[in-house]
Amino acid sequence: MTVESKQLEEVVNSIFHTILFHRTTGKFHYKQEGAFLIGTVGVVETDCDFVDLTYVRCNSPTLDKNLRREVSAFKDVLRSTDVNAGLQSGHISLEFYQKKKNRWPFPDESIPWEVWTLKINVISLSNEQERQAYREKLGEILNAKIICIVEAMNRNDYIPKAPNQALLDTVFDTTCPDVQPFLFKISCQNSGPTNASVGAAVRKLLRDTLAL
Repeated sequence: MTVESKQLEEVVNSIFHTILFHRTTGKFHYKQEGAFLIGTVGVVETDCDFVDLTYVRCNSPTLDKNLRREVSAFKDVLRSTDVNAGLQSGHISLEFYQKKKNRWPFPDESIPWEVWTLKINVISLSNEQERQAYREKLGEILNAKIICIVEAMNRNDYIPKAPNQALLDTVFDTTCPDVQPFLFKISCQNSGPTNASVGAAVRKLLRDTLAL
């Protein structure tokens, strides 16, 4: 994805929240070993301020706060790039994993079962007309990406089975008070300055859009 700096957090949040929405359950309430009830997952519609997009996420202030903290840290990493050397670029990944408990003295293992990686290029547009046009175009691109994500996640791919109560925290993050996402972690890295042709391609796209 190619974005302006002020759009970065909304773009990453909208994609990662969409993924987390499909990888989150309600809280498990155990009656006895092997028997449990699953709570509901509330839904919130979120309007973006800098992109023409409304997306759906879990109604969990804790999950939202945790994700926003990680995405904000990614933005800070990109800011460390020397802007005079070229466009800012980086990768941010959302990895789902499960824990495998080992006997002492060996540490537990984290086994990834699904990883989503988003490459971000940060550009700076020259005028308000270009910004407004790209705000709309980026909304269309994001909407198409979200539809692709939903279609991919509805396939019969591998998802860990619900464990017994004693092993619940080896599959799910049980720290949220209102929802129960699969265990996940977010990592990011700065790719350094990227080729200026990315910005040129976006500007050509905008010129073609404005000419219609």
